[in-house]
Amino acid sequence: MEDDKSVVIPYSATGISIVARFIFMYLLYTKKSTNNLSLLFCLLNITSSSLWMKYSIDISDTPIMVRSSADLILFAMSASYIIRNKYYNSGVPVLPVLQV
Repeated sequence: MEDDKSVVIPYSATGISIVARFIFMYLLYTKKSTNNLSLLFCLLNITSSSLWMKYSIDISDTPIMVRSSADLILFAMSASYIIRNKYYNSGVPVLPVLQV
């Protein structure tokens, strides 16, 4: 019975995190985002989620594994959407142009 209670918090946190990602994706979609900071946010979170995934596999922690895999998928979709918007909006480079 103790084990049932000990997974409520991690899975609740996972559910809240996934809902937050869908809200982020909704905002990206409604604003047709080409924002470089949103793209950077996605890329940093993909990196972070990859590291959490490796850690969760090493310690065999299913709740962290579920959250990390969901984050990876959702942030990859978000980053792809931002890049697609950048590509289709003329005059907006996919990567920022560095002024030398």
